[in-house]
Amino acid sequence: MAEAFRFRILEHGPAGSPVREAFVPAEPKPGWVRLELKAMALNRLDLWTTEGIPGFPLPLPLTPGCDGAGVVEAVGEGTVLPPGVELAGSAMIAPGLSCGVCPACLRGDDMLCPTYGILGHVCDGTAATHVLVPAGNLLPIPGNWSFEQAAAFPLVFLTAWEMLVHKCHLRPGETVLVWGGGSGVGSAAIQLVKALGGSAIAVVGSEAKAMLCWDLGAEHVLVRGDLKALAGKVRGLTGKRGVDVVFEHTGAATWTTSLAVCARGGRIVTCGATTGRETSFDLRALFAKQIQIRGSYMGRREHLWTLLSLLQKHSTNPPFRPVLDRVFDLAEYPEAQRHLEAGTGFGKVVCRIT
Repeated sequence: MAEAFRFRILEHGPAGSPVREAFVPAEPKPGWVRLELKAMALNRLDLWTTEGIPGFPLPLPLTPGCDGAGVVEAVGEGTVLPPGVELAGSAMIAPGLSCGVCPACLRGDDMLCPTYGILGHVCDGTAATHVLVPAGNLLPIPGNWSFEQAAAFPLVFLTAWEMLVHKCHLRPGETVLVWGGGSGVGSAAIQLVKALGGSAIAVVGSEAKAMLCWDLGAEHVLVRGDLKALAGKVRGLTGKRGVDVVFEHTGAATWTTSLAVCARGGRIVTCGATTGRETSFDLRALFAKQIQIRGSYMGRREHLWTLLSLLQKHSTNPPFRPVLDRVFDLAEYPEAQRHLEAGTGFGKVVCRIT
């Protein structure tokens, strides 16, 4: 076996501060499996975990990384593997962890479990050559996908599907404003809006990213500048009506604009706070326009199986795909974190593990 190594957060610090260390992969306990990882993908959560979250102590030292794909190397005693996953076969990881026995879990709302957490945030994750996960968190990889594509898929597509389908019940013909269209979750949202029969207005930071959003199926793409002018453009594109859904994950910097461009009776759904977690707004706009605000965090694990079924059903012309920005070697994980923080890429940052 080649050297097993992982990156560890020993103490909170800036992006790129996790350090490499050798380790001996543990044997999986009953109900768990060990994957020899072939690829892992970064998310904004990797940066928040590295930097630390005020008021949310993490179990340091910790290996970050929520997303990954690889080969099932070992299985705990008595463990049953999900359909399509076999010992020595390939699999990707659903990143949400829950107890499986509480009322929320039993009705399928695992993301509402009192113990819910995310791999690489509450326990060791995928910035490593090997990882331990519950067997129920494994998913088969579509036959024509690389490990890099598989690693880039679960977290952002689960999040976007939960927001658009489960939280907002997006209907054909509705218009969605997608902030940060060049991000991992934004690029997933653009594709899902189109697949669901809606129209996406994507907001990005550069003309280069705008062209890529067009390729993903955005109906309109706006390069972010002055937010008051941007709001005027959105109203112009919607006949002064506003959008039916605002897909929010940027936070404080865009919140007032999100309220301004949301149509009467529209919905704002948010899963993140990249530009800040605290904001204020005029309550009159909220009740006068009868806007609904919905928070969303990850999603039901079953949604990933739904997404895989859709891919299988439309295998000759897939309605969505993971978008890869740049592929690093795992040994370059700190650099990959810094690249993600810079915000210059489009899609998911991935590390290949050789």
